[in-house]
Amino acid sequence: MQHSSGMIQLLSIDGTVNPDEASAEYLPYIEALSDDDLGQFHRDMVTSRRFDLEATNLQRQGQLALWPPAHGQEAAQVGSARASRPQDHLFPSYREHAVALVRGLDVFEIVRVMRGVTNGGWDPSAYNNFHLYTLVLGSQALHATGYAMGVSLDGATATGDPETDEAVMVYFGDGSTSQGDVSEAFVFAASYQTPEVFFLQNNQWAISVPVSVQSRIPLYLRSEGFGVPGIQIDGNDVLASYAVTRKNLDEARAGGGPRMIEAMTYRVGAHTTSDDPTKYRTNDEVASWILRDPISRFEKYLRLRGEGDAFFAGVASDAEDFAADLRTRTIGIPIPPTNMIFDNVYSEPHPVMDEQKRWLDAYEASFGGDA
Repeated sequence: MQHSSGMIQLLSIDGTVNPDEASAEYLPYIEALSDDDLGQFHRDMVTSRRFDLEATNLQRQGQLALWPPAHGQEAAQVGSARASRPQDHLFPSYREHAVALVRGLDVFEIVRVMRGVTNGGWDPSAYNNFHLYTLVLGSQALHATGYAMGVSLDGATATGDPETDEAVMVYFGDGSTSQGDVSEAFVFAASYQTPEVFFLQNNQWAISVPVSVQSRIPLYLRSEGFGVPGIQIDGNDVLASYAVTRKNLDEARAGGGPRMIEAMTYRVGAHTTSDDPTKYRTNDEVASWILRDPISRFEKYLRLRGEGDAFFAGVASDAEDFAADLRTRTIGIPIPPTNMIFDNVYSEPHPVMDEQKRWLDAYEASFGGDA
């Protein structure tokens, strides 16, 4: 695969599909989608944004310790996640709420992580191979590449059957590309020709550091120095995200080696709820990106195809119900037992863990009562 000399976009801001010559090759992937598929894209994005807003409000009201908003990045996440196949393994960072939703995770599990009542999260095998959130920046690129190496060594890919051949996709942001972990992942991915897609969501800011300071070249070119070809897409175009990711995942699973997709998008909210983005970016910049909002753009597209008010009202109502249920469940989260910190540290019982657990039980008992 050769890198593209321009950004791939299928869906214009006005909701029309007007691909240029470089983007036209991806049209067949869109033409193969049904009306139900397209409607699901919209439902995914709206539900994800409503979930994100509710979680942000819950944090502001003292129910969560922290929350990383994903407002504005829904198209990049939904399109790429819908492009994956059930047997694929997806490794997120800590902002892939829409990906989690698409892969079937009960996103209440993300809330539990951000509330601090779980020491890990969830069992990936129970949620369509959606792996754990990674709060250590960039380390998930190494996790994914190691897993992809294992997929190759196990012969679980490149057999010629895309319905069973496995691929791996890892999500990270523009700030992570400055981490050594990501560079090391590129090295091993290229050396072992892993069946892997590196999906970079370039949301323009690594907390307060703009991407223009991080890199003097487009980030999709950075991986090419390691032998991993890259391509850049309009990350606010859910159709481009779907089509380009589908093509690249299937080429990777067919034995074509790793590749990187840079999705150009924007983080409308703060880096996390502990951040104040007004200190480092302008209102005009934010407003210019809101005009490119991925949900309103896709709604225009669906309306041009004949979708009516009843559909959009139904999706919005379902999203409100989803948020209300999330709030009820969050407020009802019990305080976990203290000794849960010893669970699952080792796969088998361990004498050191047992001794520490007994000590803690005795220490707490020494205070008397229910303390």
